[in-house]
Amino acid sequence: MRSILLVLLVFISCNSKSCNSKKNLHKSDAENKYNTSVVETNGALSIKGNKVVNNKGTEVSFAGNSLFWSNNYYRGNGFYNKHVISSLKENWNSEIIRIPMTADPDIHDSYLFDKETNQTKLEKVVDACLELGLYVIIDWHSHKAEDNEQEAITFFTEMAKKYGHHPNIIYEIYNEPLKVSWDDVIKPYAISVIAAIRKIDPDNIIVVGTPHWSQDVDNASENPIVGYKNIAYTLHFYAASHEKWLMNKAQKALDNGVALIVTEWGSVEADGGGEVDPLSTKLWMDFMKKNKLTHCNWSINNKDEGASALKPNTSTDGNWPDDDLTVSGKLAKKYISSWTN
Repeated sequence: MRSILLVLLVFISCNSKSCNSKKNLHKSDAENKYNTSVVETNGALSIKGNKVVNNKGTEVSFAGNSLFWSNNYYRGNGFYNKHVISSLKENWNSEIIRIPMTADPDIHDSYLFDKETNQTKLEKVVDACLELGLYVIIDWHSHKAEDNEQEAITFFTEMAKKYGHHPNIIYEIYNEPLKVSWDDVIKPYAISVIAAIRKIDPDNIIVVGTPHWSQDVDNASENPIVGYKNIAYTLHFYAASHEKWLMNKAQKALDNGVALIVTEWGSVEADGGGEVDPLSTKLWMDFMKKNKLTHCNWSINNKDEGASALKPNTSTDGNWPDDDLTVSGKLAKKYISSWTN
């Protein structure tokens, strides 16, 4: 009788452990699902009509941050580290990060004069985004990219070879053209760079800058790039300077059937200074929400200017309390952290 009782107790104990094990397994599955990254959830992005879609063909938009210029002169490159990117993901709910690698010919320590330093900084952030499951925009940050077409081709060829097999990657091949012709200057440059990327990476989205500091998207939409898939166009706005008139240009471009990505926006004036305009910013957020536009706020930096998300002397290690955020930083965090699909 005693031996029978012992067998029963062992059976009950083992069965109880099995149940607990299953409960723990189910809990783990739920936790894993909750912690799934945005890239794991959505996979490779593509362009369908005038929208960005995920790997299931569902229209999506993502909100995140732009870092500051990568060159040392502006001192924003201290934020080019994994701690910052992890903090933006965890505390801001950022799903996309833009890396504005300085490539302007007028800046003495840009990529054109110090390739190794600038590219190394960029790759450090790309690697962090890949590890953390975020989308990442590799940005050729120049106002005169047509003057350095071959250097851009070399750079994006290297990026496509190294990172083109990852679904996280978006290429931004021209930050902000100046007042130059779309037809005669920007489009020919873009086609050359796109062709180089597509020899290696046939699928990941390529974003093309538009005239007048990436505002004249309507102009580009009237003569879009053809022959290549997954091409989008850059729209930049600063809410205190750019109001309904620029939204109208954006709406015209969308109506003409091209996709837009807002790779840079601010709540202040176009020169990065001035006061925050919360009303105009809200109008822009509503416009982007309605049209499912992916966007990155300018910028994660502690430079003493209105567009900086962080106050002067703020740490470059991330995990900033709200007291470290500027007025524009707090507003950006509010919109980014609550942005959902």
